[in-house]
Amino acid sequence: MIDDRPECSVLLIDDEPFAQDIIAHGLQGCTGHTLCYESSPARAVEVAREVRATVVLVDLRMPDLDGFEVTARLRAHPDTEDLPVIVLSSEDDPDIKARAFAVGANDYLVKWPDPRELVARVRYHSGACIARRQRDAAFASLRVSQEQLAASQSALHQAQKMEAIGQLTGGVAHDFNNVLQIIGGNLQLLKLVGNLSDSAKSRVEMALSGVERGAKLAAHLLAFARRQPLQSVVIDPGHLLREMDDMMRRVLGPSARVVTEIAPGLGSTMVDPNQLNNVLLNLAINARDAMGGAGTLTIRACNIDAPAGAEPASAPASALPAEIPHGHFVMIEVADTGRGMAQEVLLRAFEPFFTTKPTGQGTGLGLSMAYGFVKQSGGEIVLRSEPGQGTSVRIYLPRSDAAPAPVEQVASAPLTGGLETILVVEDEPEVRSSTCGILSALGYDVLEAPDAESAVKIIESGRHVDLVFSDVIMPGPVSSLQLGEIARRWLPWVQVLYTSGYAEGVLAHEGKLDASVHLLQKPYHPDALSMRIRHLLRHARRGQQAAARQADLHQAPVSGQRPHFGLT
Repeated sequence: MIDDRPECSVLLIDDEPFAQDIIAHGLQGCTGHTLCYESSPARAVEVAREVRATVVLVDLRMPDLDGFEVTARLRAHPDTEDLPVIVLSSEDDPDIKARAFAVGANDYLVKWPDPRELVARVRYHSGACIARRQRDAAFASLRVSQEQLAASQSALHQAQKMEAIGQLTGGVAHDFNNVLQIIGGNLQLLKLVGNLSDSAKSRVEMALSGVERGAKLAAHLLAFARRQPLQSVVIDPGHLLREMDDMMRRVLGPSARVVTEIAPGLGSTMVDPNQLNNVLLNLAINARDAMGGAGTLTIRACNIDAPAGAEPASAPASALPAEIPHGHFVMIEVADTGRGMAQEVLLRAFEPFFTTKPTGQGTGLGLSMAYGFVKQSGGEIVLRSEPGQGTSVRIYLPRSDAAPAPVEQVASAPLTGGLETILVVEDEPEVRSSTCGILSALGYDVLEAPDAESAVKIIESGRHVDLVFSDVIMPGPVSSLQLGEIARRWLPWVQVLYTSGYAEGVLAHEGKLDASVHLLQKPYHPDALSMRIRHLLRHARRGQQAAARQADLHQAPVSGQRPHFGLT
């Protein structure tokens, strides 16, 4: 008994039914094979594909189609062109054999061959067919792997390029914010203490407007670099989108149509609501420009569920692109009917300063800011566009099981000062000088230090300090965070307010500010500085008063005892 592989599939094509019995008897020694008989030569190709034949035995002399024609048809079809064909004939004629090989036969057997020869030839040709198919499958798999590798390498190169640009822009934004703080701080100081004429005041206000524009530009750069401090809270994105509806309509103008589709049961997500608002507003502005002021802007929001191990069909067909990992998301889409983007533009769309708008009509930072913000928030952003078909931007944010945080209304307060003592720690002399000048003008007793080590010496000297206002990134052996810890050890009720062009030194949890960290982003306005300082000092005063009341309760006389007033 010959041990053959089970993949061996033999197709016999012969108009005489008894031929099936003869071949079946001859192949008894070929274990693991399957034999299929077909009496109609016209169905040769069809049946060979159905049974996935690995070798075909075809009779030479048949009434409708002879073996030559059947072999030629098998060779003409792409699915059977390499299928081994053995011609069976009662004629042992060299010319006929040569003709059979000429039309594509692989072998020629004279009826009826010895079973041992039949089995050997069937096994040989079937094995060659199976090996060829395995080789083709391996090459196809290799091609797919090479394509996937090329795509991965391209994605890696793009990610590395974006990361390098991000590092560069983040560093530039940090230095730029310090420069803006020097300019803006001194201009604000002029307003506070200078006797300016109306003309001079107008010039100062114009210059401060320029500082604000520069601050927005730096904020966009930091967003792309993923170094902006995020004040993330759990929000209801549907509520945010409904609140933005009127603003979107004003941005797009009367000729455009805005359609908002918010799915019922939309989940919550943990994100910085102000930054998300800015991202959606920038996407709407891009859509308006792409549509030329007319067209339809569609804003959709829904839940997307793709648990690990689930089939892609578990999510809507177009809901979960390949870029999105498994998980539970809130998807927000902004889609327009504008002119769309070509492929070469699409590949560069997230790069900072890349824009297709005319000079002076766009900074090229809108999409790059959206990209950085979404990535920093733990989500994904997917851009799809074709020329003439509009553009779709989908933002996938991780869904939260927590309830949305209540919205706090922050009341604006006038510029106010105080008599407390504030220690300003800043390594940039110009920034330190302007900040100290502003705080002094507000009535505070101001101490200053060029680095954290010098500030520690002031604290350890016994000087009373109510609040430490410290830059984040400074040279020296003591970091700003260590300074805060030392200050709280020496002065339990001292408040610490940090400031930075970017807050990488105090960030935690993938770019999200720790709840115990108070940060004022550079460049800051005196109103914002004043408000944050008064808020922290009021908080410290309430804490001290609560602690004093608690101490009084502990010292109160025990029930049943008469109080002692120190009298004899």
